[in-house]
Amino acid sequence: MAAGWWLLVGLLVALATAAWWLYRDPYRLIRAEFARQRLVRGFVRREAVIDGCRWVHVEGNARDSGAPTLVMLHGYTGSKENWYRLADALGRRYRLVAPDLPGWGESERVAGAGHGFAAQAGRVAGFLREVAEGPVVLMGHSMGGGIAAVVAARHPDLVSHLVLLDAAGVEFAENRFAREVLDGGNPFAVHDADSLERYLSFLFHRREARPPMPWPAGPALIAHRRQEAAFEQAVLDEIGRGEEQFLPGEEAARIRQPTLLAWGEQDQVIDPGAMGLYAARIPRAQALLVPDAGHMALLEAPEVVAAAVRSLVEGVDRPASKDARAGGSTGPRTEEAP
Repeated sequence: MAAGWWLLVGLLVALATAAWWLYRDPYRLIRAEFARQRLVRGFVRREAVIDGCRWVHVEGNARDSGAPTLVMLHGYTGSKENWYRLADALGRRYRLVAPDLPGWGESERVAGAGHGFAAQAGRVAGFLREVAEGPVVLMGHSMGGGIAAVVAARHPDLVSHLVLLDAAGVEFAENRFAREVLDGGNPFAVHDADSLERYLSFLFHRREARPPMPWPAGPALIAHRRQEAAFEQAVLDEIGRGEEQFLPGEEAARIRQPTLLAWGEQDQVIDPGAMGLYAARIPRAQALLVPDAGHMALLEAPEVVAAAVRSLVEGVDRPASKDARAGGSTGPRTEEAP
C-alpha cells in the first residue's frame, strides 16, 4: 500500500513538473519533437562559435568519406529541420550540414546586428570556412536561396555547385503575398489559429504535405511565433522592402558555378517567373518546375528535388531551356532534370 502511494505521488509530481516545464516555454514540446527527428535520422547536433556568433547545426555523414558536402540554408521563419524530408530522399549519398541561420532557431541572435542578405552571406562564408572540408554544394530555400546566391557570387572558392529552391531576391510578378509585403505587412505573421492556417496555406499547395501538428503543438507554435513577431518584421523590412531586396538577383550575374533552380509550380509566395529571371543571369543554370508543389517544394516533392540535386552534382552540366532563361511573369516552361 505504501509503495503504491509513493508511486502515485511520484507520478503526480512528474506530471506537475512536466506541466510547469511546458507552461514556462510551450515551444519546448516542438524542440523535443525536432530532437526526436534528428536522432531517428542519425544526425548529430553541433555548436560552433564563428566570428563571435554561436551557430547550431545538424550533420549527417555519408557512406563514403570522400563524398561531397551539401550545406542547406533554410528560409524566412524556417529552421534546419525544414531539410529533413529532403535529407531522407538524398540518403547517405552526401555529407549533409543544415544550420540554423544566425537569429533563427537555436543559433545566436546578436542584438542590433543586421539579418539581411549581405550580412547573412558574410556569416555563412565564415561558417563554410569553419565547418566545410573544401568547396561545398550550397543549397538555399527562399530567403536562404537569396543568401546562397550572394555567397556563391562573392565567395566562389567556397562553393562548387549551387541549388536555389523557390529563392528570394529578384523582382518577380506581383502576387497577393508581394502586395502585402510592399504595403508594410507580414503575410507570414502568426498570432492565432486563423493566421497559422493562413501562413500554412501560403506555404503549401497540398494540405497533406504539411508537417503534422497534433495538439498541443499548434498552440505552442502560435505562442512562439508571437514572441518572434518583432524580429520577423525587422528581417522582412530588410529582405522584402529594403535597399538590398534585389541584391541576390544583382549578384547572380557573377555566379559561375553549375546551378540548379527548382520552383514549385504553384508557389504563392515567390512567383515561378522568378526562376526564369535567375536563369537568365546565371550562365550555367538548369531549371526545374516542380508540379503539384507550392513554396515548400523541398517538403512537398523531396524525391523530385533530390533527383535533380543528384543530377547536378553527379551528372553532366546542362543549360536551362530557352523558355526558362527568358523569364516572364506567367512562369517559364523548363527543362526537367531527371
